[in-house]
Amino acid sequence: MPSYRVLLSVFLTSSCATVNAALPALPDDYDVLQYIDPLIGTANGGNVFPGATLPYGMAKAVADTNSESNQGGFAYDGSNVTGFSSMHDSGTGGSPSLGNFPLFAYAECANDEVDGCVFPKKSRATPYKNGTVESHPGYFAISLASGLHADMTAAHHTTLFRFNFTNAKSPLVLLDLSDLSDSRQDNASISVDKSTGRMTGSAKFLPSFGSGDYTLHFCADFKSSAELRDSGVFVDARASTDVHDLKISRSINGYPLPGGGFVRFKSPSDGVVQARVGVSFINPDQACSHAESEISDFDFDSTRKAAVEQWTEKLSPIRVSRTGVKSSVLTNFYSGIYRTMVNPQNYTGENPLWTSSEPYFDSFYCLWDSFRSQIPFLTILDPASVAQMVRSLIDTQRHLGWLPDCRMSLCKGYTQGGSNADNILVDAYVKGLTDGINWEHGYAAVQKDAEEEPYDWSNEGRGGLDSWKKLNYIPVEDFDHVGFGTLTRSISRTLEYAYNDFAIAQMAHAMNKTADAEKYEKSSGAWKNLFKKDQTSFHNKTNTGFVGFFQPRYLNETWGYQDPLKCSNIDTSGAICSLQNTGPETFESSIWEYQFFVPHDMAALITLLGGPSGFIKRLDYLHEQNITYIGNEPAFLTVYQYHYAGRPAKSTARVRTYIPDYFSPTPAGLPGNDDSGAMGSFVAMSMMGLFPNPGQSVYLITVPFFESVSITSPLTGKTATLRVVNWAQYNSLNNTGGSGFIQSATLNGKPYTKNWINHDFFTEGQDLVIVLGGNETTWGTKPEDLPPSLSSSSSDLNSRGFGSYEDFESKGIYVEGGPQIARQFRPYDATHFGH
Repeated sequence: MPSYRVLLSVFLTSSCATVNAALPALPDDYDVLQYIDPLIGTANGGNVFPGATLPYGMAKAVADTNSESNQGGFAYDGSNVTGFSSMHDSGTGGSPSLGNFPLFAYAECANDEVDGCVFPKKSRATPYKNGTVESHPGYFAISLASGLHADMTAAHHTTLFRFNFTNAKSPLVLLDLSDLSDSRQDNASISVDKSTGRMTGSAKFLPSFGSGDYTLHFCADFKSSAELRDSGVFVDARASTDVHDLKISRSINGYPLPGGGFVRFKSPSDGVVQARVGVSFINPDQACSHAESEISDFDFDSTRKAAVEQWTEKLSPIRVSRTGVKSSVLTNFYSGIYRTMVNPQNYTGENPLWTSSEPYFDSFYCLWDSFRSQIPFLTILDPASVAQMVRSLIDTQRHLGWLPDCRMSLCKGYTQGGSNADNILVDAYVKGLTDGINWEHGYAAVQKDAEEEPYDWSNEGRGGLDSWKKLNYIPVEDFDHVGFGTLTRSISRTLEYAYNDFAIAQMAHAMNKTADAEKYEKSSGAWKNLFKKDQTSFHNKTNTGFVGFFQPRYLNETWGYQDPLKCSNIDTSGAICSLQNTGPETFESSIWEYQFFVPHDMAALITLLGGPSGFIKRLDYLHEQNITYIGNEPAFLTVYQYHYAGRPAKSTARVRTYIPDYFSPTPAGLPGNDDSGAMGSFVAMSMMGLFPNPGQSVYLITVPFFESVSITSPLTGKTATLRVVNWAQYNSLNNTGGSGFIQSATLNGKPYTKNWINHDFFTEGQDLVIVLGGNETTWGTKPEDLPPSLSSSSSDLNSRGFGSYEDFESKGIYVEGGPQIARQFRPYDATHFGH
């Protein structure tokens, strides 16, 4: 093979005509919705919501099943259908969430008596017919063994169901005052209008992974070609056409007593009954208002068409070349993108907890998962929505005191590690989002996380701050008299708090808060205080040969011990590594994996782990011994951290071991629960060849799965392109991503050797061209080519890419609420990036 320098020289000295001929054409515009399969991840614990919804929509219609998983309503696992409901989350852990007020329908009741229909949820569960499930953006359909065919669509707060009955003699539709988890609390109520059949009501429920409760309201209307025959309410297995108002409590044993309302029609000429359900967290009147304004005429086709148009618009900025690519690869890619916009959900106008003119987003489930790639991906594709999410997070802090770390159904979710909203705010800040964001309030919010401990830090903020400030680590068996939470995860919390502080330091630098910047930059190095340089690790009683691992430390600064493989994918001890009051010192992951979580100072970490060669051996061991679990978010960045050791080709090779083998376009195609689109964003960014180091303006370059990728920035209207020369020659690996490696690259027509780019690539519409060859080369391997690390950057602020307010004002880019800052680690001399 010719050397790197020869290849680069040949490429750059070719005539313009030759170079242009070698470059792949930009992808044509085409309808990407044909490649979206919402059923991906509906089996094998993916827990994906596959039903009808709008981007970030509150109303989500799907058939609910009685699967034993934590399904997003429907699980494609052969379980039975128990109802059709209008509220769901996607890809969650915890317990099944939402699924409130399910409908169920019968063609007729036995003996033509309403008590001849089966009302309790457990008893009415019905199999669905194989091959009848159909799912597309804004649409879901299914046929039951009973002969019922149901399809559904949605507006923002309203769902529309169309029940088509075989031999509909006198169809009955019921509405059950329950949810997926049977979590209903206290009194629930329903009123059925005798003349119209309209049902209105409310019930209180529990969140699936948090504390507190929430009250949801509904308004259901029905339409049919047949007249309304009768209506009423049911309690348990009995129904009455004489009673039309019901208040029902939980039963004595804690299981909610079945209850709700029903309507029954005479025989419809077309066999169809439609049900329109509006939902609201404010009151039933607002639920009715939503329904009447969003789907005024029960027009199913126009409602579905409007949903398709919204999805088409949201996905319009990104296109990839289809040359030499199987449709299954395109489905994997675009379906991943689609799932990033199912959650979080836009609840603006639906927040009864405080009065505000700011947006309100919910179903952040959880930020520990989504900060790693989902929100950074949306910052590229949909920055306006991310700005609204950031404003919502800041507004939540202003009214409730703390930035949320996890939030669902108006409730506080559990904190899993650090204060991860800090990372999300800073990611948006360093990438220049300003739309309506008050960054002074944003800085105050993240700083409070670092300085004040909440009374209940299991729900928000950080615990153990007295010890953090005194000892510069979180001790195992900490003495915390200020607040309370689960006194575990001392190692993972230390590492995550360190990164949170680095994030805050970046904002402080850019806002000219020099003393704060120095303080938080210093504390961001606290991760080193848990590194025990003589600690070994054994695998199957055999020394792995690696020395030096993080270990727990006590208040008196002596060392504790945790097996570095505990909580790993190959741990057979049965340890539960979650939110127990006693347990491991790492969360959902092992010390072996957490040893790589120093995203802000990889240079220092690599030195500590034996230099580039030793670091790469450890990273290989992590992946090749199956210690890591790619179905959990801490694994994501480890796929790409070879870049920091000067081996970007190994990152390209590593991602090919996970996609498509672990991420495939099938119902069982996700290795773990999707976590509100986190898995989807990992797939999307990996396949486009630019993976983020979240909270930094850094994207690590690998070989994309397509000959070309184009992304038009919604902020600037400029189109960034990534194009691959010699694509056809090396696209032989089952047409799923190619087999070549980067030989050379140009950025905007000039030689580019760095193995990363910054966010300007997207907003300025830059052009990155990479040339493929069969073997690894020296491209991107030199010290000056590596991504930035805190310890390898100059102490001069400008070399970090930050300046004071005065610097920004002098360049005319100061905006109210905070600076539209220069990109991270970028001096004002653009030649730093080889432009």
